[in-house]
Amino acid sequence: MASLRGNPAFRSLWLSNLFFFGGVWTQTLVLGWLAFDMTHSDFAVAVFTAARLAPMLLGPVAGAFADRHNRVVLLMVMCGWAVIVVSVVASFASAGILSYWGLVAGGFAIGLAQSPSQPARASLVLDLVGTANLSNANALNALALNVTQVIGPAIGGAMIAALGAPAALWISTAWYALSLVLLLPLRRVRQTRHAEHEPVLAMVASGLRVIGRNRIAVAVLLVTVAANILLWPIYQSFMPVFADERLQLDAAGLGALLTFAGVGGLIGSLIIAAMGDFRRKGALFVFGTMAWAVCWAVFSQLQWPPAAFALMALIGLASAAFGVLQTTLLLLATEPAVHGRALGVQELAIGVMPVATLGLGAIADRVGVAMTTLVAAILLIVALIVLVLRVPRLLKVGEPDAGARATEAAEDARAGHP
Repeated sequence: MASLRGNPAFRSLWLSNLFFFGGVWTQTLVLGWLAFDMTHSDFAVAVFTAARLAPMLLGPVAGAFADRHNRVVLLMVMCGWAVIVVSVVASFASAGILSYWGLVAGGFAIGLAQSPSQPARASLVLDLVGTANLSNANALNALALNVTQVIGPAIGGAMIAALGAPAALWISTAWYALSLVLLLPLRRVRQTRHAEHEPVLAMVASGLRVIGRNRIAVAVLLVTVAANILLWPIYQSFMPVFADERLQLDAAGLGALLTFAGVGGLIGSLIIAAMGDFRRKGALFVFGTMAWAVCWAVFSQLQWPPAAFALMALIGLASAAFGVLQTTLLLLATEPAVHGRALGVQELAIGVMPVATLGLGAIADRVGVAMTTLVAAILLIVALIVLVLRVPRLLKVGEPDAGARATEAAEDARAGHP
């Protein structure tokens, strides 16, 4: 907990994140439930989800804004926008005049508060804690995300049962307001920002050129793309199928599976936080992601529930290496002037997941969810091996600066570069 104990500014940001993502996960369940209750259509729920996630495609533009403008102000604007939008949706729901397409529009508007704010949220961490505590701080942020991912849906479900969906939306609105209040002490924090006053689209283009020349940054982003195409859609969409068809579990059993994964993620995040500024962050990122894929491959073939629960805990544990370190490595590998845009490209890479989900769903209809998951996990393992062979320096990210520079110079010399 070093970053929380000794850094009041980061503590304010962390608590703000806790309430922000608590609101996100609570209303994700509430709004999804409303979409299904209105339509009783799986496809209609998928359309709503796609609209909610569509703003992730604005990641590079949001990253340019994070590089050019005050990140705290951007986060405050996004929190205020979330309060306004959710209040409008809650008002329509309370009055009984909320239509399905109104809900879809509201989901898109809420997504505009969540996804485009991520580059500013993540790049601000480095401004607050520095490189020495970056892994610890990102792990604590992942811990907050995992806690809210486990608790938020449970709270949302309980509130729907006890108070109704409109009341649940009003409560999640209050969480966004608390998140906004906790950002107020950070208004005078010194930040690294882009010095030039070029147009936003020009900043996006120049940032992409800088990032594209950075082999380690490109390697990290490729891992993010591969993971969000091959395995994250399995967890996000296919767990009900595994629970019903492979493990013969009811809804409570499905909830237990997801809880085991969340607990594993919490433990993994705590372990990485406890490691502090450790060496070979790149190696843990690659081999942890590979272990995550291996666990999914084994899980896909299980039909015994106790073993499946244990594997889900291991999947959550291994996923922490990917979830925490992808952002840490990207910030360490890129120049401060393009941090926001690098994280915006990362957000865009994550945004491929909804499209990948449709593709994997079509494949699963033909060959089954177990075979689809097994092949996807093997493909991710192969992709990681090929990537490490092409960019071996990725494994050494996190070494002391002098050693990293010496290694880079030696490898460039062997490759014939000046």
